[in-house]
Amino acid sequence: MTERTGQCLCGAVGYTLAAEPLAVRVCWCRDCQHLAANGTVNMLVPAAGLSHTGTLSEHTTVADSGNSVTRQFCPSCGTHLFARSSARPEFRVVRAGTLEDPSSIRPGMNIWANSAPAWACLDPSIERIERQPVPGGKPAPTQA
Repeated sequence: MTERTGQCLCGAVGYTLAAEPLAVRVCWCRDCQHLAANGTVNMLVPAAGLSHTGTLSEHTTVADSGNSVTRQFCPSCGTHLFARSSARPEFRVVRAGTLEDPSSIRPGMNIWANSAPAWACLDPSIERIERQPVPGGKPAPTQA
């Protein structure tokens, strides 16, 4: 296990991740595109393995699934750091770009690929999932 650290752009919020990511994914959902003007690289981690210093602001929305998604960010510089879903409170999403060493992880799949813009550069060497993967990393069934 490698302990990883990160922080927001201004340094007011820092964090330590003392657990290995359960998944590392490039997300192309429209919410992530609004946050980054692109896809975002995210780590799914056990909530118990994540600690932070500094004050966070939050914004909660309702996902297509009907679950509440709370995104946490630095109130000073606006850097988006974490997210959590009401469906799986035992996990957190950590934005990989905020790591001190973002090269310490590597994405294993593109998710919400059907929402990616035509110009998106999706790595063809990693798994492509059109929408949200179900727990365990398998794609959600296609809805009729």
